[in-house]
Amino acid sequence: MEATELLKKVRKIEIKTRGLSRQIFAGQYQSAFKGRGMTFSEVREYQYGDSIRAIDWNVTARFNHPYVKIYEEERELTVIILIDLSGSEMFGTQNQFKRELITEIAAVLSFSAIHNNDKIGVILFTDMVEKFIPPKKGKQHILRIIRELLDFTPQNKGTNISEALKFFTNAIKKRSTAFILSDFRDKNFEQALNIANRKHDVVALKVFDKREQELPSVGLLKLSHAETGKTMWVDTAIRKTREAYKKWWIMNQQSINELFSKSGVDYVDLDTSSDYVRPLMQLFKKRDSKY
Repeated sequence: MEATELLKKVRKIEIKTRGLSRQIFAGQYQSAFKGRGMTFSEVREYQYGDSIRAIDWNVTARFNHPYVKIYEEERELTVIILIDLSGSEMFGTQNQFKRELITEIAAVLSFSAIHNNDKIGVILFTDMVEKFIPPKKGKQHILRIIRELLDFTPQNKGTNISEALKFFTNAIKKRSTAFILSDFRDKNFEQALNIANRKHDVVALKVFDKREQELPSVGLLKLSHAETGKTMWVDTAIRKTREAYKKWWIMNQQSINELFSKSGVDYVDLDTSSDYVRPLMQLFKKRDSKY
C-alpha cells in the first residue's frame, strides 16, 4: 500500500473510532474492565454512596458496623489485543471483510484504553505469532497499531489460537485484560484459553459473515479453503447439501460458545453486515453488572 493511501486510511479509521470510543465506550469500558485484578489497599468504614458490592462482610460482622474494601482504582491497566490474521479473515460478502471489521474494533478498544490512561499492546497471529507490539501509552502508539493492522502482510495463512495464547501468557507477566479478535476457525485451544484466563481477564470477540452461515442455492460452486488453498466442487442446488452445511455451522458455533462459557470467558458475536456498537455495549454492561 502506498504511503499516502495508508495515511488516509489511518486518518479515516482514527476519526471514526476515536469518536466512538470517547462518546460511547469510555465509561462502559472503565466500569467493565478497570476493576478487574485491582490491588487491595485498605478497609474503611462505609460511607454514603459506597457500592454495596465493596462491603467487607467479615470485618462488618466482627465490628457490627459496615466496612468496605478500598482498592487502588487509578492504577494503569494493561490491555492486550490478540488479532487473528489468518486467511479466513479475508472474507466478506456484506459491508466489509472480517479483517476490516477486526481492524476497526481494535482501534476502538485502543482509543478506549488510551482515554483511561491504560497501556495497549497487540499480538498479530496466524498459525504462528507474526508480530508483537509491546504495550505502551499514547496516541502515536495507537496510530502505529492501526498502520500495522492496515498494512501488515502475514507470512502464513493458517490459524493456531493456542500458540498465540501461550505466547501471550508467557510474554505478559502482569495481569491484564486481553481481547481475542478472531472467527475462531480452530480447534484444541481450550487448555491454553483456560490457563490464560486464570492469569488474565480474557474476552472473546467472535467475528463472522452472514454468508458463512448457509450455502446459497446457485448450482455447482467451486469452493476454496482460504487457509490451506484446497478446492472442491459443491452442488448447492441439492437441498440436503445446504441443510448439512447449515447444521454443521450451527453445531460448530454452539461448540465454540460452550467452550467460552466453560472457560469463564465473556464473548460476543460481531457480524460484518451489522453495527458492532450495540453488541459491544451489551457485553460491557453485562460485565459491569457481573463484577
